[in-house]
Amino acid sequence: MDIAIMGYGVVGSGTAAVIAMNQEKISEKSLQPSVNVKYILDLRDFPGDVNESKIIKDFNIILNDGDVKIVVETMGGLHPAFEFVSECLKAGKSVVTSNKELVAAKGDILLTLAKENNANFMFEASVGGGIPIIRPIDQCLAANDIEEVAGILNGTTNFILTMMIYNSMSFEDALRLAQENGYAEKDPTADIEGFDACRKICILSSLCFGKHVFPDSVYTEGITKITPEDVAYARSWGGVIKLLGRAKKVGDRISAIVSPAFIRSDSILAGVNDVFNCILVRGNAVGDAAFYGRGAGKLATASAVVADVIDCARHIDRRKPFGWGNAEDNYVIDRSDAEASFYIRVKGEKKALLKKIAEVFGDVSVLTRDGAEENEFAFITPVEKESVLNEKLGTIEGMEILSRIWVEDY
Repeated sequence: MDIAIMGYGVVGSGTAAVIAMNQEKISEKSLQPSVNVKYILDLRDFPGDVNESKIIKDFNIILNDGDVKIVVETMGGLHPAFEFVSECLKAGKSVVTSNKELVAAKGDILLTLAKENNANFMFEASVGGGIPIIRPIDQCLAANDIEEVAGILNGTTNFILTMMIYNSMSFEDALRLAQENGYAEKDPTADIEGFDACRKICILSSLCFGKHVFPDSVYTEGITKITPEDVAYARSWGGVIKLLGRAKKVGDRISAIVSPAFIRSDSILAGVNDVFNCILVRGNAVGDAAFYGRGAGKLATASAVVADVIDCARHIDRRKPFGWGNAEDNYVIDRSDAEASFYIRVKGEKKALLKKIAEVFGDVSVLTRDGAEENEFAFITPVEKESVLNEKLGTIEGMEILSRIWVEDY
């Protein structure tokens, strides 16, 4: 069986390497006489590369070759990836991708095209890299009504927060170290502003709850405002700060959000450090199931891509039931209507403020830290809708709010 790879970067070259390295096993598991990389589409030249003879620059060669049954898309970005993948599916070719941006933005369209043309569209590597998560949710947890999914979905931000928590670094110093170690790009915006995690929670939400969730419907906040002071207050509370993507059912709708959050030190997510990721799925039968590992890496991600290639090869000329339905208006509730508890760091005349806070919120947990400025302290609010919280905070005069972070129970 012939396949083609579109994009010969880190993941694309890793995919070719994994197929070459384990070709006999892959062919055997694919139920095919052989699995062969026939074409590699890329605009660049690769003189001396082991796959130099397979490099092409014209997408139509792949599209018009009837022997190519499976196409791997590892170009990244929306365009021309969306157009190329659409054309492949219309031609009855199954497509495997690691492109989280593509799946989050266009997954509903591409899954429909696959269904209409008796092909398959698979994307195991789009969320957890080499961590198995898409197939376990779709198959292993199929007997469950999934109630909630949450996790540490970005290794770059987790590394930065780990340095802030355990090495007392500032955000700026931790980011610089991440870039020096190759964990963060020169332009780290997609990671540190939470956009990467947002795309991943959209894919997970769509799969878990059955309707497409677009990134622009998910409130997204990164870690750029997290300070060493916030880290110290989290420690005094008995926890740590992590960037979490999470989604859960709220009646017949869902709540979905990406933001920093306080979590207790005894949470399984609190112990996930460095560049590691962890995804927690909460089902009504299984309870909590956790999936842990490196969320990126050339061969790790490629192994997930090739696993999808094998699955597609087993389902040539027949569709594997998989995917979700179209998006619905107002399916994701507004963040202000979601119930949550918050950490609030404030400054003002402490004695007077504590009295006002008690009048407005009742009993709250008041936090302190070593080295705090005079009249600086923090407190944890009761669980209530954020809209109600905002109204209550607005009634307290003389209080400067320095930080506000979600508090989660995982």
